[in-house]
Amino acid sequence: MPLAEAQAVSPQETRKRPLVVMRSVSKVFSSGTVALSDMSLTVESGEFVSLLGPSGCGKSTALRIIAGLGDVTSGAIDWPSSRINSKGLPEGDIGFVFQEPTLMPWKNVFDNVHLPLRLRGVSKAAASDRIMDVLTTVGLQDFAKAYPRELSGGMRMRVSIARALVTKPKLLLMDEPFAALDEITRQKLNDDVLRLWKTTGITVIFVTHSVFESAYLSNRIVVMKARPGRVHADLPLTTSLERDAYYRSSEEYRKACETVSHSLIGAINSAGDHR
Repeated sequence: MPLAEAQAVSPQETRKRPLVVMRSVSKVFSSGTVALSDMSLTVESGEFVSLLGPSGCGKSTALRIIAGLGDVTSGAIDWPSSRINSKGLPEGDIGFVFQEPTLMPWKNVFDNVHLPLRLRGVSKAAASDRIMDVLTTVGLQDFAKAYPRELSGGMRMRVSIARALVTKPKLLLMDEPFAALDEITRQKLNDDVLRLWKTTGITVIFVTHSVFESAYLSNRIVVMKARPGRVHADLPLTTSLERDAYYRSSEEYRKACETVSHSLIGAINSAGDHR
């Protein structure tokens, strides 16, 4: 249940306030499955936060609740820096990249990226420059007229990212977007997402079950316990090194992966210790 009422937020207030606050959120599905239990999380503007945990721990459920795509059973979620609509949800400030690209196969790349703007009543002509700008950002400016069947898996995911970015959201939510891709493509897209984060200043919450991916991408990792999901550890990650191919073979990255891995093992081993 959102805490904020419908209101406008000034730029000065936005800079001082977090983007998302979850307060003791629990989620129980109609089947009786307890997906989340007493989960609290605050995400500040400009962070790259990974939600890491074993399959079924509620990572995706938490992400959908943050997006306003699902209700909480108890607790509260707030978007302090967003304009809140009449339904108590953030208005236009969130982009979502799902596990699958979910592109419309009968539409070309340009039209797929145009979709969220079309739903807002923005014509192709009015949206053209913005669409081409975001396709350039993800390296697909030469494929605007191509259809999904003509693209590789990695390129289709780039289209999905472009579609999420075209509305210029403050917050980008990514739900294991690269899990089904080969390792080389996955690493390349990891680099692309890092570049987007650094150049645009967007805030990212990234769901993954990969220790290596989370340690490479994030400046903060939230390790979740197995179902019912809740926070086991909140790990800040800082580095003086550029995160690139050389960083992947560095001692600093190895140590970061070791720290995260130990925390994840602890989360799994303590899964039954729920109060």
